Amino acid sequence: MTATVTGIYDSTDQIRNAEDDLLASGIPSEKIFVDEQARQIKVIIPETTKPEIVEILNRHKPVRLG
Repeated sequence: MTATVTGIYDSTDQIRNAEDDLLASGIPSEKIFVDEQARQIKVIIPETTKPEIVEILNRHKPVRLG
């Protein structure tokens, strides 16, 4: 089963840093979706890796994470 984790941020710099962190941790780029206008990043991953993704996104201080 897959899960989608969405992080909403204050700035595009936070989004870019979060994306770089996700890529560095081995998340494939085709699983990461960035919307700079909405200031959000979505990651589609297996349910088992959700805690790791939440931890990575939280490092970049999202306004909201869901």
